[in-house]
Amino acid sequence: MIVRDFNKIIQDERDRVVSDAQWTSVRMLLADDGMGFSFHITFLQEGSEHTFEYKNHFESVYCMQGKGSITDLATGETHKIEPGVMYALNEHDRHILRAEEELVMACVFNPPVTGTEVHREDGSYAPAEELAE
Repeated sequence: MIVRDFNKIIQDERDRVVSDAQWTSVRMLLADDGMGFSFHITFLQEGSEHTFEYKNHFESVYCMQGKGSITDLATGETHKIEPGVMYALNEHDRHILRAEEELVMACVFNPPVTGTEVHREDGSYAPAEELAE
């Protein structure tokens, strides 16, 4: 059984906290936990806009707090994001995520991230095999 305390991670396990200028992700589960997925709590700064395309991962996201929107760049369709809304990037969808208020999101990645990834210029993470090299 794995039991982790979010508050202890942000205080004592800074290697599990990944940040950018406009977002912070607390990595509760990573690839080395052996679960087959990773689980993160991610905070997106109010007023921020992010273009992502996880070409090597599937992601599911549940909004716990805040308001924003997500736009599917293939279709141009925009959806409201608010507490209780979930979206799943089941086709490696290139998208823009906008935070009208600070967004607090629970995120699951498959395959799991290792915790060392950084977003590449195209908004994706490298596949795990590249990170191992």
